[in-house]
Amino acid sequence: MEGISCNNLTGHVVKMDLSNAYYSISYEEWELWDEVAYRRSLLRGKINPSLLSLKHLNYLDLSWNDFELPQFIGQLRSLRYLNLSAFSSYGGVIPESIGNLSSCLKTLDLSNNYFDGIRIPEFFGQLKSLQFLDMSYSSFEITSNLANLSDLIYLDLGGNFWSIKTSKNLNWFSQLSFLKYLNLQSLDLSRAGDSWLLAANMLPSLLELHLSFCQIEHIPVSLPKINITSLLILDMSQNWIVSSIPSWLFNLTSLRKLDLSGNSFGGSIAWELGSLKNLEELDLSSNGFEGQVPRLIGNSSKLKILNLANNKIVGGLPELLGGCLGCTNDKLESVDLSLNRLNCKFPASLGMLQNLQYLNLESNTVGGTIPESIGNLSSLKTLNLRYNHMNGSVPESLGQLSQLLQLDLSENSWAGSLLESHFINLTRLESFAVSTNQPMSIIFNATWVAPFMLNTIDIRKCSVDPSFLVWLQSQTELSIVTLSSTNILGPISEEWFFKFPQIEYLDLSYNQIPGKLPLLLKCPNLNHIDLSHNQFEGPFPFYSSNVSILNLESNLLSGPIPSNLDQLMPNLRELYLSENKLNGTIPASMCNMTNLAILTLRRNQLSGEFPQAWSLWSNILVVDVGYNNLSGDIPSSMGVPSSLAILKLNNNNFGGELPSLIFENCTRLKSVDLGSNRFTGSLPSKISSELFILRLRSNFFSGHIPHELCLLSMLHVLDLGDNNFSGTIPKCLKEMYSLVESFSNVSYYDSYFEQITLMSKGTELTYNKTIFFVNIIDLSSNNLEGEIPEEVSSLAGLGTLNLSRNHLSGQIPSKIGNLRWLETLDLSHNHLSGPIPQSFSTLTSLSHLNLSYNNLAGRIPSSTQLTTLVDSSIYEANPLLCGVPLATKCSGDSTPAALDGKDDKDEDDNEKLVFYGSIVFGFIIGFWGVCGALLIKKSWRYAYFQFFDKIKDQVALRIALTVARWHRRRSLLV
Repeated sequence: MEGISCNNLTGHVVKMDLSNAYYSISYEEWELWDEVAYRRSLLRGKINPSLLSLKHLNYLDLSWNDFELPQFIGQLRSLRYLNLSAFSSYGGVIPESIGNLSSCLKTLDLSNNYFDGIRIPEFFGQLKSLQFLDMSYSSFEITSNLANLSDLIYLDLGGNFWSIKTSKNLNWFSQLSFLKYLNLQSLDLSRAGDSWLLAANMLPSLLELHLSFCQIEHIPVSLPKINITSLLILDMSQNWIVSSIPSWLFNLTSLRKLDLSGNSFGGSIAWELGSLKNLEELDLSSNGFEGQVPRLIGNSSKLKILNLANNKIVGGLPELLGGCLGCTNDKLESVDLSLNRLNCKFPASLGMLQNLQYLNLESNTVGGTIPESIGNLSSLKTLNLRYNHMNGSVPESLGQLSQLLQLDLSENSWAGSLLESHFINLTRLESFAVSTNQPMSIIFNATWVAPFMLNTIDIRKCSVDPSFLVWLQSQTELSIVTLSSTNILGPISEEWFFKFPQIEYLDLSYNQIPGKLPLLLKCPNLNHIDLSHNQFEGPFPFYSSNVSILNLESNLLSGPIPSNLDQLMPNLRELYLSENKLNGTIPASMCNMTNLAILTLRRNQLSGEFPQAWSLWSNILVVDVGYNNLSGDIPSSMGVPSSLAILKLNNNNFGGELPSLIFENCTRLKSVDLGSNRFTGSLPSKISSELFILRLRSNFFSGHIPHELCLLSMLHVLDLGDNNFSGTIPKCLKEMYSLVESFSNVSYYDSYFEQITLMSKGTELTYNKTIFFVNIIDLSSNNLEGEIPEEVSSLAGLGTLNLSRNHLSGQIPSKIGNLRWLETLDLSHNHLSGPIPQSFSTLTSLSHLNLSYNNLAGRIPSSTQLTTLVDSSIYEANPLLCGVPLATKCSGDSTPAALDGKDDKDEDDNEKLVFYGSIVFGFIIGFWGVCGALLIKKSWRYAYFQFFDKIKDQVALRIALTVARWHRRRSLLV
């Protein structure tokens, strides 16, 4: 019977293995995991007491089932192996009778259970014969009674996410003198100090120590004595350690694997690491290491895996790999140097690493060309050169890498062509990516039979011809296809789309593909479609019901949006239809698409009212319907989805008052653009504290500007221009910390960058990805009065300040020069008076200024920056202003004595006296320097006059010849 084993001599049942078959599935099969099938495969119910009749049973495996754990389990006195891992989905208790197995039980596996954070039972201390104990991922709270298990060799407590509550130290671990394997992964050691290391150092037999995700903050740099010199594996990854590499690590000369990744180790990488001659795996990734890596790291003849990714390492690859390039290492299999600062050329000597299987140099500044020797890497499976500065043509020797599975050449400066010969022997190639900022073509014959069958192809900013598109149809196993910015000019037949039955991801964006899209595209696995920025026309197409992302932006689609879109594509999460010619209304059924997160319909010809059932959108993040002909009031249900982050209704005909629920319930709002509509009423006082952009320009809002706006510490763009706001400018503006310190936010979402138009530098500018670096306050064209508060001068990060066309009075704040990043300042069409502050001279970033139509007086300050603004209209209609660039001179400019006093007059007189005196002195020196010498020296005087006689004769001769030539030409003409 399967799972039951008997003794060959006595016939007694000695082994019972009832573990669930799903437990043994491979990693690749997890993608096909069927939860329903797994549940059906579980063994459930109570275990029959007849099990006790098996007196000689020594092996019992009930793992990955759903039994009720019986109390009589401890009566199986011959049991040496007991596996109850993933035993119950519903928690439970551990029978104390297990303690009766103290003389026989050697292996106990309780991992992957749900024991609700119980303490380790006291009877565990009775299991004196236990050698193997696995309680990982079972929510236990550790207790020191485990110290009684003196024969323990293997102890796994990892993945429990509980902390030490009975003691702040782990000294009792030192009593487990035979322990060879210790896993404390995810155990909170933040309060244990150095006790975990001191205890581990007392275990001379220890071979493996796993301490990842343990919240370790401190690690001793040195230890007086090292007892764990037999240690083979040390994993301290993903902690909070801020330190240099501790010196005691260099004494662990038996180490085969060292993992310090995901910490904050810094400084230079210690050259002493080269003394670890037995090291096979070294992972120092995601730290702060700087400088170059010592050559000695590459001198280990056993090193197989080297991971230094995501640091600040500089230098070249020869220095980095050290002795590896001298072929002292013939076992190196994996090198990951991505996300560093390598500034070198791709070395030809890298081709000597015959066993290299994985090479990742992504996101560096590696330059030069790929050497021909790349073809010598006969074992290479992955080559990633993404985001570097490599150039030139790709060598055909790349086609000799017969084991290559993944090739990524994207985001470099390649030139030339990629031909069939570049891929001739890549029989195992599954994934290929390339992009460049130089002219590059990919040329395949339409009938070429490739030696590989791709799963992924990603080509951007390269040219492909029609024959390539025909050839691509032979790759019938493609699941990801990206041909973006590839200069596809002609139409694509409807049949072409049906040639990829396995396709999941299709991106043909940024081409010039004309024609109609297939109205019905049935690809059962297709979930991401990006056909944006082309010339597709016709009605809205229907696609697979599994599509979750559909991007048809910037095409020529026309007609209405289907009224039953919720039924055609019920799984849509992101829908991009902006910049087309769609008309009609927004169908009410779209509110039934409960998975929808992003909806953009910007710049179409849609009309009518917006659907009312906003409350059904439980996952909505972005709504952009700007630049249409939509009208009506905003439904109050708009404020129900608390997930809403970006709301853009600008440039429509919406009217009425804003529902207060929008700002009260939508606490995650980051951007609101309601500009160019017909909204009325006042602003609500409760607004999301996460707001980044608030644009209400060109409406009919009224009332005072609420002081609550000052509490928006993340606000970078405040545009209330062209409304009917009254009252004064709030003095609390200094509390808008994002404008005081000038920091930029990150993108809201990886897949969406909003577009917004703002008045800046005297014109309308459209921002997209750069909006996160824009800082604007625009209160222009309102009915604001009173003075400009001095607190405005605190907004040091401000780039644009527009207060024009109001009724502001008083003087310009004297400390306005503190706005050191200010590029645009418009205070025109107000009633401001007094002088222009001298601090204007410190506005070194100012490029657009308008102070016209005020009552300003006095001299315009002079500075290097202001002298570049030579347009006099800047100061127009300020009759009391004077100075450059105005034609009106200040009184001091015409009569210096009247304004500048006697000292200035004396200073000017002295300067004139020095000037005239220098002229007279120069004339005297020049005259007598020449004439005096001629009078004194007779030979010079003769030579001088002979020279002038010769010049006189040559001039006379030249004149005579010219006159004669003129007479001759005239006679010929006659």
